[in-house]
Amino acid sequence: MADVQLKAVAKAYGDIKILHGIDLEIRDGEFMVFVGPSGCGKSTLLRSIAGLEDITGGELRIGGRLVNDVPPAERGIAMVFQSYALYPHMNLFDNMAFGLKLAKVPKDEIATAVHNAARILHIEHLLDRKPKDLSGGQRQRVAIGRAIVRKPEVFLFDEPLSNLDAALRVRMRYEFAKLHEELKTTMVYVTHDQVEAMTLADRIVVLSAGKIEQVGSPLELYEHPCNVFVAGFIGSPKMNFLSGELEAIAADHALIKLADGLTLQALVDASSARVGDRVTVGVRPEHIRLGGERNVLQSTVAFVESLGGTTFAYCPYPGLEEPLTCQFEGRNGCDRLRSGTALALQFPPEALYLFDAQGQAFRRLAAPELAA
Repeated sequence: MADVQLKAVAKAYGDIKILHGIDLEIRDGEFMVFVGPSGCGKSTLLRSIAGLEDITGGELRIGGRLVNDVPPAERGIAMVFQSYALYPHMNLFDNMAFGLKLAKVPKDEIATAVHNAARILHIEHLLDRKPKDLSGGQRQRVAIGRAIVRKPEVFLFDEPLSNLDAALRVRMRYEFAKLHEELKTTMVYVTHDQVEAMTLADRIVVLSAGKIEQVGSPLELYEHPCNVFVAGFIGSPKMNFLSGELEAIAADHALIKLADGLTLQALVDASSARVGDRVTVGVRPEHIRLGGERNVLQSTVAFVESLGGTTFAYCPYPGLEEPLTCQFEGRNGCDRLRSGTALALQFPPEALYLFDAQGQAFRRLAAPELAA
């Protein structure tokens, strides 16, 4: 096992900068997930760690060893790609053993390594089959097994589940978690799917335009996003945002006036701002309540999605391009919602987020209560 350290790592293609001075420490044995929208630089960062991309600035260390100019094969890493890249004419045993054979590892050691990896991945009974005889999930296990037999210090995964159907992705997330628990090896995993990131990671790196926006545990990023970008990216469905201006600032709360004149109270520390400043209010769909006496918005349901235990209501509001997304328990009277239903939507003060004109978050002073 090994840690991975990046100091001011940069990557550019000519005058086009892709990575802008990345500073990051991936701890020994940690499951770190890079997440962000398409084009944010997450795969380029992973490929830079692997040595498949040459960095144009900074330092990259694996296990304390400077590897800026070290070839990929000598970095102590193994990488699993989105494409399984299996040899169709070989059975699974030979696919997994191929790299060891090229390295002239003794046959008995190869057999032991392949069978151990197959046992971990629950594919021992498939070793005589060809890739064409396997499902997508089984092929992905073979690709992972090919990496395991090399006994790397660091595993790198580049969107390994993106070719699988939804149900199999859920199953494979569980398999990845079990794999990390058993191997206890440092793993770096790239995905654009924030649900994957939230369920797998010890810590998440949120990237945007080649820069790190925030690093933290899944719960930390969910409850305490540092800016509007992270708040909008982490969480499914995503956070609702409303524009307004600061009407009053107190020691334990702030009052925000929305475009339609409604005033909301948020339990945040806005002492660094001034009355009249432009701000953005954020509220997660699951924190919105029906009814109440304060922080109540009036709206009408435009569309309803009923998923049985959960109901999503989409409610237009003045000044918003997209309707508010409201998440309710399906058995809490919300199964009767219909398009055209008038609703009083409460935004609990303790559940609100507040961001300044630059998108930076004010410190929250309370946490939302769980729905009854």
